[in-house]
Amino acid sequence: MSRAILKDQPELIFVYNAKSGLLNLLADAVHKIARPETYPCRLCAVTYGLTGMRSEWKAFLRHFGYPFVFLHRDELARCYGITDVQLPAVFIRKADRLRLLIGANEINQVSSLNELIDLMKAHERSLTAFAAQPAVVAAQAG
Repeated sequence: MSRAILKDQPELIFVYNAKSGLLNLLADAVHKIARPETYPCRLCAVTYGLTGMRSEWKAFLRHFGYPFVFLHRDELARCYGITDVQLPAVFIRKADRLRLLIGANEINQVSSLNELIDLMKAHERSLTAFAAQPAVVAAQAG
């Protein structure tokens, strides 16, 4: 199914408090190993192990019921022009509307993947309400 067909379907956007790119990925990996207590992205810290994304997290996302994407701080700025929000964060996007679902303060409080999953479930009602709102359609000039 193409992305265009799903345009009105809400999408979760997970944003890491990290920059994209191979060099940044390597630097982050070293940082997580050497000084995990000072690593600035709690979302990454609880969802990734040494070899990649945790299988429990993948399974949760697969069954949560919403499509999702992962972005880095610089990608959020490039794609949506958002630079003034604390990260990590989870946004919900529907059509051209983007709304913060879970902010950095909440994500930074979790200490395990299970706590992050519980946090996602706790926000499910808000997510469902946003998803149920009709998409705003821009008026065409006549």
